[in-house]
Amino acid sequence: MTTKRSPKQLLAAIRSEAAAEAEAANHRFSDAEISRWYALREHPVQTALINDKVRIKVVPAGRRSGKTERAKRFVAREMLTNAGMPYFVAAPTRDQVKRIYWNDLKLLTFSASLPGARVNESDLCINAPNGASITLVGLDQPQRMEGIFWAGGIVDEVADTKPSAWPENISPALDTVDPRNPGYRPWCWLIGVPDGLNHYYDIAEQARNGSDPDMRLYTWPSSDILPPDVVAAAKRRMSARQFRQEYEASFENAGSRIYEDYGPRNLTSEMIATHEQLMWFHDFNFTPLSSGVGVRRGPALYCLDEIVLESAIARQSALEFVERFKDHENRSVLLYGDPAGRAGEKHGHASDYNEMESILRASKWTVERRVRLSAPAIKDRQNSVRAKIANAAGEVSLFVNPERAPTIHKGLSTVQLKEGSTFLEEDSYVQHITTAVGYCVAYEWPVLRDDPPLPPVVVQPIAQHWSAR
Repeated sequence: MTTKRSPKQLLAAIRSEAAAEAEAANHRFSDAEISRWYALREHPVQTALINDKVRIKVVPAGRRSGKTERAKRFVAREMLTNAGMPYFVAAPTRDQVKRIYWNDLKLLTFSASLPGARVNESDLCINAPNGASITLVGLDQPQRMEGIFWAGGIVDEVADTKPSAWPENISPALDTVDPRNPGYRPWCWLIGVPDGLNHYYDIAEQARNGSDPDMRLYTWPSSDILPPDVVAAAKRRMSARQFRQEYEASFENAGSRIYEDYGPRNLTSEMIATHEQLMWFHDFNFTPLSSGVGVRRGPALYCLDEIVLESAIARQSALEFVERFKDHENRSVLLYGDPAGRAGEKHGHASDYNEMESILRASKWTVERRVRLSAPAIKDRQNSVRAKIANAAGEVSLFVNPERAPTIHKGLSTVQLKEGSTFLEEDSYVQHITTAVGYCVAYEWPVLRDDPPLPPVVVQPIAQHWSAR
């Protein structure tokens, strides 16, 4: 349980002159602003992160382990205690940085209550009464960082930014000396979760090996912060590699195979039983037109058949399905696949799904379409399949009959990453059927990067958290 602090205690803790002047009006501070500064528990690496004076802090830490909370509080404190200084918070896109930071920063900076504070919702800028500011920046156009003498800031989800953003846009902006304050050197936190051996790995290695005295590495696993049952649940949801990457902050090199854990444990000689409900999954608009047929048994997906047709359209695939399963007793089928298969529906035209469903229903099949409005992110789809192949707890829940579904088997065994990418798939004859499997798995057993909300992370008391830099 945390102790509720009065506005006066909070203002004293942050030592802001502007806030101190407002103490007489402390009744104006909202409960939301006061409660947002809940007390935090001690963590040695996070304490060093806050108090070390090195300029560039590289923070690849476990997901939901407090790094973003630390960043929010630190930049809010800097703005409130340093008059006239412009700070930034950046993420790969404007929508992303707004979603992660905007509402929290407005509360943490008392922007609704401090006399003279101003909030610009269109520019995503908070101006403190002392003349300091925090601006949110989307790095889809990293040149937005240029032309301003920043006092410091945060870059979140660094692994997902453009590789050129740090060396070509952000770092030069921080190295530009403000002639009005020539002795000041701006600071920056580069925080996020590892994502392969990409540009974030290179930055982290530079900080780790000490080749740049202005940089230092700070890292810790999620298990330092999250309750054991939450960590155990993540192990069940994720593949071993994804768990190491996301929850243990490990820079993982999977090689070129996307589904590196797929192997003998995933093979089966099982056949579809005539009473089972069929699951039929697709990736449209490619040659060959490939689809897989599976069944659900408990928590597991069994891929036990496939339909692969050269130079075919959805209607022909449906006719093949009807013929192949004409003696199947359970006349219920679930359809999964690419949302692009709905093309034309808004304009009254028959889509791929319309075509298939009309043929299936004419043959006395009951059809349920399970297709999301938009396709899952490629990484989310791949991680969902990886976790079914084998999760971090060692459990296998995806099985393939290599005799009846040879293209699925070959795809999961061989599909590659494009050279230089951590998630884009090399186009091949077998790649599209693994994408079809992914649509089914991502619908029924999704593994998303944004976890469900958890109780506040408790890390360290505010007064210690804001000891002088």
